[in-house]
Parts: sequence; structure tokens; C-alpha cells
Amino acid sequence: MTLQELRYLVALADRGHFGRAAEACHITQPTLSAQLKKLEDFLGVVLFERTSKALKLTPAGAPILAKAREIVAAADAVIAMAHGQGKPMSGPLHLGIIPTLGPYLLPWLLPLLKKGFPEARLILHEDLTGALIERLKSHRIDAALLALPVPEDDLNTRPLFDEPFFLACPKGHKLAKVKTIDATVLASEPMLLLTDGHCLREQTLAVCGQAAAASEAPDFRATSLETIRQMVAAGMGCTLLPALAVGKASDTITIRPVEDGAFRRIGLVWRKSYPKPSEMSMLSDAIVQHLPAAVREIR
Repeated sequence: MTLQELRYLVALADRGHFGRAAEACHITQPTLSAQLKKLEDFLGVVLFERTSKALKLTPAGAPILAKAREIVAAADAVIAMAHGQGKPMSGPLHLGIIPTLGPYLLPWLLPLLKKGFPEARLILHEDLTGALIERLKSHRIDAALLALPVPEDDLNTRPLFDEPFFLACPKGHKLAKVKTIDATVLASEPMLLLTDGHCLREQTLAVCGQAAAASEAPDFRATSLETIRQMVAAGMGCTLLPALAVGKASDTITIRPVEDGAFRRIGLVWRKSYPKPSEMSMLSDAIVQHLPAAVREIR
């Protein structure tokens, strides 16, 4: 069994197709098939169920794939250390970020990282919290910027900042006349919410003290804050926006702060087994020491 064979295994599992995996590994499809068969013969197990329409990991193959990811990740870390020659934050860094944070934090974060860690090659992965945690645990990303808490025993978490919530409502709405919104008045207010799977959806409901069935505006589903912002501007209802997503003033939307310190906490999350924990500390420190004006330092 070789490291290269394990790389082929991981590539095939990630792409689910021999042709695409072979292309990613810069080999021919017959070579990939032969190498995988060689690995299966050595291990004495079938790793994939092959049909004319699908390629599925077998129950026996799942734990082997998980361990293969760990081995490949550790080998890549050794290579990165050698190429970096001791330079901090050098080489590729696969960073996950949730969709309700990425478009608003990245324009600030990317120049910060480029200036502070010019040797780093940042590779971004935007996805929902559950999917990013799964990628973390399967060694497909190195770290993720998520809304906390993240109840996972095998992950490390570093809180970075608190992001206040603001109410966005149409011009002329009754709440547009109030300077600061008491969260209790939102309990009976229909809200425009993101679809299931977005952590911001549950955070909004928690701030408003609502149950989803009683609070969600009828006949409405959205997968992005920008879509919701347009719906607010069209007079379809109100929503809560995290501070970084508030943006500039508008002739069609009124923005009001929410009382009682309503906020979400953003943190950096990575595996406890990550081979370069000092780099996670460096990345966290860089963010905490240069926070954007819209968010609050954790005290």
C-alpha cells in the first residue's frame, strides 16, 4: 500500500467518477482503476460498489477512507512545511465560511491575510454549517469561520467577534418609526427567513422568541440574505440582518438596532488533530487584532 494509492482513493471518493478522479490525479482512467484494484486486493476488502450509473463507497470502505484522508492530510502538511522552510502560514489553506458571512467578511479579510501572510494560498469553501463541519471532520478543509456554538468534541473553537443584529423593515412599516427595537415586539411579527439549514434562520427565531411555524412569512423561501433584502425593499416583510450584511442606507429599507444585545458570535473552528495548530492561533490573532468596525470585540 502506498501514499499515492491512498490519494487515488480520496480523489475517487470526492469526485464519485473514475474519469474525473483520473483527470484530477493526472493519470489515465485505466491506471486509476488498476491502482484501486491493487489497493483493494492488498486490504482484502471492496472499497466501492460499481454499477453502470453510480459509484458508492461500501460500509467497509467508509472507515478506510476516513483514515486515508488523515494520512493524506498529514503527508501534505509535511510537504507544506518543507516547501515553506519554516515560514508561518505558507502553502495552501482550505478555509470554509458560511454564506451569511462570506460575501460581507471576505472583502475585509482577504486583504488582511494577503498583507499578513503573503506566503499563504487561501482556498475558500462556502457552504452551510453542517456541510462545513463534515468537511472539517473528513479532512477536506483545514478550518472554518462559523457561527458559534459548534457542539463537536473533536473540534477546537476560537471565538473571534460578536456581530450585532439589526432589524430591516420596509419604509413606512410601523417598526420604522421606532429608533431602537425591543426584541419582544418581534415575537408576533412575520419574518422573512432563510431556508432550513442556515444557522442564521435559527438565530433569527431565537432573537425574536418565535417558533418557525408561527413566525415565517407565508409563501416565501430564500437561500441568500441579498434575496431577502430585495424582498424587504419590495414591502414583503421584515428580517434580521447581521451587522456586516447591513450595507449602505437605502430609500426603500429602514435599518434599526435591536435592544438587549442581540448578536451572533463568530469563531474559527478546526480539528483537534490539525498538524499546524500554531497557524490557527496566528490566523485567529490576526482577525481579532484587526476587527471590522461593524462588529464587537469579545470581552
